[in-house]
Amino acid sequence: MLEGIDDIDWAALEHAYGPADDVPALLRAAGSTDAGIRDEAVDELYVSLCHQGSVYSATAPAVHFVARLALDGPGDRQPLLWLLHSAADGAGRERPQARRAVATVLPALLGLAADRDPGVRRTMVWIIAACEEASLPLLPLLRARLETEDDAEVRADLVTALGLLDVSPDLSRVRNQDLLSAPEPSVRRAAATDLLRTAPLPLPPALVESALDAREAAPGDGDTHHPWPASHVPLTQRLMDDPDAALRAVERGLPMAWELTETWRDRERDVLPWLAATATDAEGLCRVARVGAALPGGETAPWLEPRLRSDAPDVRIAATLAAVRLRVPGALGLVLRLMDELPEEAASLQLTPLGTPGAVVTTAVEVFGADAEPVARRVAARPRAEWLDALLPFPGLAAGCVDDLVRPLPASAGVLAVLGPAAGREAARALRARAVAGDVSAALALVRVDGDAEPAVRAVHMLPDAVARRAAAVRVAGELGPAAAVLMPLLEERLTAPPRAVRAGAAAPLSRVPGRPPAAAPVVADRLTRRGGLHEPHLGALRALTAMRLLPAAARPAVEHIVSSQRRVVSSFPCDGTPHPDLAARELARELLAVTG
Repeated sequence: MLEGIDDIDWAALEHAYGPADDVPALLRAAGSTDAGIRDEAVDELYVSLCHQGSVYSATAPAVHFVARLALDGPGDRQPLLWLLHSAADGAGRERPQARRAVATVLPALLGLAADRDPGVRRTMVWIIAACEEASLPLLPLLRARLETEDDAEVRADLVTALGLLDVSPDLSRVRNQDLLSAPEPSVRRAAATDLLRTAPLPLPPALVESALDAREAAPGDGDTHHPWPASHVPLTQRLMDDPDAALRAVERGLPMAWELTETWRDRERDVLPWLAATATDAEGLCRVARVGAALPGGETAPWLEPRLRSDAPDVRIAATLAAVRLRVPGALGLVLRLMDELPEEAASLQLTPLGTPGAVVTTAVEVFGADAEPVARRVAARPRAEWLDALLPFPGLAAGCVDDLVRPLPASAGVLAVLGPAAGREAARALRARAVAGDVSAALALVRVDGDAEPAVRAVHMLPDAVARRAAAVRVAGELGPAAAVLMPLLEERLTAPPRAVRAGAAAPLSRVPGRPPAAAPVVADRLTRRGGLHEPHLGALRALTAMRLLPAAARPAVEHIVSSQRRVVSSFPCDGTPHPDLAARELARELLAVTG
């Protein structure tokens, strides 16, 4: 059964854990009559040869022997067939060799397509589909199996495989249209999914309804478990290609509301009711807050009441944040109550990973502006480092508590900077002491308070790490402008650093030096023209070009795309209840086009 196994130089090959010299012993153990030994060996072969979807140089040579074990071995053949499927569907440099090896042994395995075990039959369909073009000669077999197969799940997989492999789109379309009335919901679902995969956008509403009807009757695992090649598109993924189809799926109960608004612009009002209905924890309520930030708000939200009374502090704080973002009547009162009843939690809790503690208080000021003065007064009366930014729009209140603002430095540096000379001598002395010690934030605030820029420049040079010095130089130059000319060498280094995002960040400060914008703008433009995913373009690049009031011709199409795209062009993770960064990207792009003509 394993003839020729010792003719291969396994030590010269590799699997997930290094040299593959243990593969012969594992293959022999996989043919053991002892079930314990056999199962352990098959598991070890799986994780070694097809580790987390990757295949290796030892995978293809092992395929022949795995196939022989599946045919003639003493144990359950299904795990061995799963291994063969993973080899054919694997990723990595060795993928072509592994797939070719599976295609080579496939003819010998075809008898298993009619095995008594429906699980074996189903896995054989996956293997055939995974071999893609090499399986085209097997189309007649698949069509014949569809006619005689009596297991609904196997039939559904045959429909999917035929849809992926069939070289006659018209024949496939007619077959799938007929199968929309099949008695088995899973078969109807597979047929509708394949029809949607090839349908033009926008998706036909009647077909969307058929697919949703079938999914409702057979929820199954078709959206998460799909052992198909990349040409397959799961139902929910295809529905997301059409925002109206995706919204209909949400209305029919599919949990796609958050993904819909993360994928498509201007769908916040559509998804809010569905997000609100499922927002029972801090994460869900932060999502509601993000959606609310894009809406006019001002309506009542009775569904929030139970969350606002929750015994869990994070849920109560997140519910208050949602109320603020939605501009719910009485939201400022909720914030004040939270500051009184849960001051420590409201200041220190992170609602989501990487979230900003105390955001509910500062957000109230951001959203309600001057109307939030009662909240700012409460902060001025009991300053906490996490809440101090709430005083930024209220310099009068900040001026009345300068002594209290000196103590929480450097957290209060921004507020003291806003006060400028009105911060007074004591604040200036405190800022200078920190600036002399190398605190860049304090040094920048000192510039605003007493006009002395020298400590800020010195603070940059005091940093021990070269990367940190260059980053600080960008920040200081952005504040000081021409007064930061002495930092030019560090900015030049930053402008030539390998990461494009780093270069773009240095370009805007450089642009403030006379004669430099023409040299800096192309660096930022390059950042925009190379957008490669949802995290591109970076907001920093848009801000830099807007500050320069320059738009190189090469970047104009990218900026116009940011304005006109119906899909999101910027994303962020995780959601912390702040406005979606894509909103800022679109506004910045509009402003940039307006100022550059």
